[in-house]
Amino acid sequence: MITQPGPVRTWHDIARARDASLLGELLADDVVFRSPAVFTPQHGRAKTTLYLTAAIAVLGPTLRYVDEWYADSSAVLEFEADLDGIVVHGVDMLRWDDTGRLTSFTVMVRPVKGLQQLMGMMSAELTRLTGSTPRSDS
Repeated sequence: MITQPGPVRTWHDIARARDASLLGELLADDVVFRSPAVFTPQHGRAKTTLYLTAAIAVLGPTLRYVDEWYADSSAVLEFEADLDGIVVHGVDMLRWDDTGRLTSFTVMVRPVKGLQQLMGMMSAELTRLTGSTPRSDS
């Protein structure tokens, strides 16, 4: 059996606890977050923390990881979640540095109807967290 890498264990602990306050220890300062709903990569710990905090709130209640694959400093985690009756299926692609901090977090989601539902829910959560509506092109 392959041992689950430390950064993956830490991410699962954060997702399971739905506690975004633990992200600081997991994310590198220069981490890059890539979302299926946002055109450009989001750079830095602050932006990545914001997006992952919103994702934990939106997906967290029904998030279920169903499989995962590992390489030396990366992993792909397959997940499912139910968003108000629409089941989304996706992957989180993680990369980390020698210290075990995430340098890249990429999310892909299907089907389109599920992505649209996720985008609406994420937009509402990001607005709640920041007080302003996020731009979908940035």
